[in-house]
Amino acid sequence: MLTEFGKIFVFILLAGGFVAIALVASSIIRPSRPTKEKMKTYECGEDPVGSPWVRFNIRFYVVALIFIIFDVEVVMLFPWALVYKNFGVYGFVVGIIFLLVLFLGMAYEWRKGDLEWARPKINPPKMNVKFEPKIAPRPVKEKTVSEVE
Repeated sequence: MLTEFGKIFVFILLAGGFVAIALVASSIIRPSRPTKEKMKTYECGEDPVGSPWVRFNIRFYVVALIFIIFDVEVVMLFPWALVYKNFGVYGFVVGIIFLLVLFLGMAYEWRKGDLEWARPKINPPKMNVKFEPKIAPRPVKEKTVSEVE
Protein backbone atom coordinates (compact mmCIF):
# COMPACT_ATOMS: atom_id res chain seq x y z
CA MET A 1 0.00 0.00 0.00
CA LEU A 2 1.43 3.35 -1.07
CA THR A 3 1.25 6.46 1.00
CA GLU A 4 0.20 9.78 -0.49
CA PHE A 5 3.85 10.77 -0.98
CA GLY A 6 4.53 7.42 -2.63
CA LYS A 7 1.74 8.05 -5.15
CA ILE A 8 3.22 11.46 -5.96
CA PHE A 9 6.68 9.89 -6.37
CA VAL A 10 5.30 7.24 -8.76
CA PHE A 11 3.51 9.98 -10.72
CA ILE A 12 6.77 11.99 -11.01
CA LEU A 13 8.65 8.87 -12.16
CA LEU A 14 6.00 8.10 -14.79
CA ALA A 15 6.05 11.71 -16.02
CA GLY A 16 9.86 11.71 -16.26
CA GLY A 17 9.80 8.33 -18.05
CA PHE A 18 7.22 9.64 -20.53
CA VAL A 19 9.40 12.68 -21.29
CA ALA A 20 12.52 10.51 -21.71
CA ILE A 21 10.71 8.07 -24.02
CA ALA A 22 9.30 10.94 -26.10
CA LEU A 23 12.74 12.54 -26.51
CA VAL A 24 14.41 9.27 -27.50
CA ALA A 25 11.61 8.39 -29.93
CA SER A 26 11.72 11.82 -31.56
CA SER A 27 15.51 11.66 -31.99
CA ILE A 28 15.17 8.26 -33.70
CA ILE A 29 12.25 9.19 -35.96
CA ARG A 30 13.15 12.70 -37.08
CA PRO A 31 15.33 13.25 -40.16
CA SER A 32 18.73 14.83 -39.66
CA ARG A 33 19.88 16.81 -42.69
CA PRO A 34 21.81 19.84 -41.41
CA THR A 35 22.76 22.43 -44.02
CA LYS A 36 24.66 25.67 -43.80
CA GLU A 37 21.39 27.60 -44.12
CA LYS A 38 19.72 25.61 -41.35
CA MET A 39 22.61 26.10 -38.96
CA LYS A 40 22.56 29.91 -39.25
CA THR A 41 21.13 32.05 -36.49
CA TYR A 42 17.58 33.06 -37.38
CA GLU A 43 16.97 36.81 -37.27
CA CYS A 44 13.40 37.17 -38.58
CA GLY A 45 14.44 36.51 -42.15
CA GLU A 46 17.40 38.90 -42.02
CA ASP A 47 21.00 37.88 -42.31
CA PRO A 48 22.63 38.28 -38.92
CA VAL A 49 25.15 41.11 -38.82
CA GLY A 50 27.69 41.52 -36.05
CA SER A 51 27.88 39.84 -32.71
CA PRO A 52 24.72 38.56 -31.03
CA TRP A 53 26.07 39.86 -27.72
CA VAL A 54 24.75 43.39 -27.94
CA ARG A 55 23.27 45.46 -25.16
CA PHE A 56 19.54 45.98 -25.42
CA ASN A 57 18.01 49.09 -24.01
CA ILE A 58 16.30 48.43 -20.68
CA ARG A 59 13.16 50.12 -22.05
CA PHE A 60 12.32 46.94 -23.99
CA TYR A 61 12.12 44.95 -20.77
CA VAL A 62 10.32 47.67 -18.80
CA VAL A 63 7.63 48.05 -21.46
CA ALA A 64 7.23 44.26 -21.68
CA LEU A 65 6.87 43.91 -17.90
CA ILE A 66 4.39 46.76 -17.67
CA PHE A 67 2.38 45.23 -20.50
CA ILE A 68 2.30 41.81 -18.83
CA ILE A 69 1.28 43.26 -15.46
CA PHE A 70 -1.59 45.34 -16.81
CA ASP A 71 -2.61 42.69 -19.35
CA VAL A 72 -3.05 40.06 -16.64
CA GLU A 73 -5.01 42.48 -14.48
CA VAL A 74 -7.31 43.44 -17.35
CA VAL A 75 -7.90 39.75 -18.12
CA MET A 76 -9.17 39.41 -14.55
CA LEU A 77 -11.96 41.84 -15.44
CA PHE A 78 -13.68 39.37 -17.79
CA PRO A 79 -14.79 36.90 -15.11
CA TRP A 80 -15.81 39.79 -12.88
CA ALA A 81 -17.89 41.31 -15.68
CA LEU A 82 -19.71 38.00 -16.15
CA VAL A 83 -20.66 37.39 -12.52
CA TYR A 84 -20.70 40.75 -10.75
CA LYS A 85 -24.52 40.90 -10.94
CA ASN A 86 -24.71 37.76 -8.82
CA PHE A 87 -22.90 39.58 -5.99
CA GLY A 88 -24.98 42.73 -6.21
CA VAL A 89 -23.64 46.05 -4.99
CA TYR A 90 -20.78 44.38 -3.11
CA GLY A 91 -19.43 42.79 -6.32
CA PHE A 92 -19.75 46.08 -8.16
CA VAL A 93 -17.90 48.01 -5.43
CA VAL A 94 -15.10 45.42 -5.31
CA GLY A 95 -14.71 45.70 -9.09
CA ILE A 96 -14.62 49.49 -8.93
CA ILE A 97 -11.95 49.32 -6.21
CA PHE A 98 -9.94 46.93 -8.41
CA LEU A 99 -10.25 49.32 -11.36
CA LEU A 100 -9.23 52.24 -9.14
CA VAL A 101 -6.09 50.43 -7.99
CA LEU A 102 -5.35 49.54 -11.62
CA PHE A 103 -5.83 53.17 -12.65
CA LEU A 104 -3.57 54.41 -9.83
CA GLY A 105 -0.86 51.99 -10.93
CA MET A 106 -1.16 53.19 -14.52
CA ALA A 107 -1.08 56.84 -13.43
CA TYR A 108 2.03 56.14 -11.33
CA GLU A 109 3.81 54.53 -14.29
CA TRP A 110 2.74 57.40 -16.54
CA ARG A 111 3.90 60.03 -14.03
CA LYS A 112 7.19 58.22 -13.53
CA GLY A 113 7.77 58.35 -17.29
CA ASP A 114 8.12 54.60 -17.87
CA LEU A 115 5.48 54.69 -20.60
CA GLU A 116 7.44 57.23 -22.65
CA TRP A 117 9.69 55.57 -25.17
CA ALA A 118 12.25 58.38 -25.33
CA ARG A 119 12.49 59.87 -21.88
CA PRO A 120 13.70 63.45 -21.67
CA LYS A 121 17.21 63.84 -20.40
CA ILE A 122 17.37 65.17 -16.87
CA ASN A 123 19.50 68.29 -16.62
CA PRO A 124 20.71 68.84 -13.08
CA PRO A 125 20.71 72.47 -11.97
CA LYS A 126 24.03 74.29 -12.27
CA MET A 127 25.14 77.23 -10.22
CA ASN A 128 26.50 80.19 -12.15
CA VAL A 129 27.98 81.89 -9.11
CA LYS A 130 31.73 82.32 -9.15
CA PHE A 131 33.46 81.49 -5.95
CA GLU A 132 35.57 84.36 -4.79
CA PRO A 133 37.38 83.92 -1.53
CA LYS A 134 36.86 86.84 0.74
CA ILE A 135 40.10 88.53 1.67
CA ALA A 136 40.11 90.35 4.91
CA PRO A 137 40.68 94.05 4.27
CA ARG A 138 43.91 95.49 5.54
CA PRO A 139 43.46 97.42 8.69
CA VAL A 140 43.63 101.14 8.09
CA LYS A 141 46.42 102.65 10.04
CA GLU A 142 45.22 105.75 11.79
CA LYS A 143 47.42 108.72 11.33
CA THR A 144 48.61 110.62 14.29
CA VAL A 145 48.49 114.39 14.50
CA SER A 146 52.23 114.69 13.92
CA GLU A 147 52.03 112.66 10.66
CA VAL A 148 49.22 114.80 9.29
CA GLU A 149 51.24 118.02 9.60
